[in-house]
Amino acid sequence: MRESTIMKIHYGTALAAVALVAVHILMRLTMGYAESLEYENVLANYKFVPYAIMLEIILVLLAVHGFNGLRVILLELKQGRLYEKAVSYGCLVGMIGLIAYGSRTIIMTNMGMV
Repeated sequence: MRESTIMKIHYGTALAAVALVAVHILMRLTMGYAESLEYENVLANYKFVPYAIMLEIILVLLAVHGFNGLRVILLELKQGRLYEKAVSYGCLVGMIGLIAYGSRTIIMTNMGMV
């Protein structure tokens, strides 16, 4: 992928994440901070499907943004075809792992398995 495309992905995920995290914070402000962290309220949030979908989108956006940024930083440290491939695939695997684990948590909680 060309560097300009990678940076467009980076900027796009950042803007989308900022917007959705702002919505997430505003939704948490509808009740007191301590109350919003109570176990029953957290479970209720995960069981509300539109909110769970928003959390999933935030998870994907932040994982893509974070691992893409890490990849760019690591590629600035050292160059080389083998190193670049290792960093790119390593970041991809890390991103997929993080999304899979976070999705598992969201799905299990939404389905009442917790």
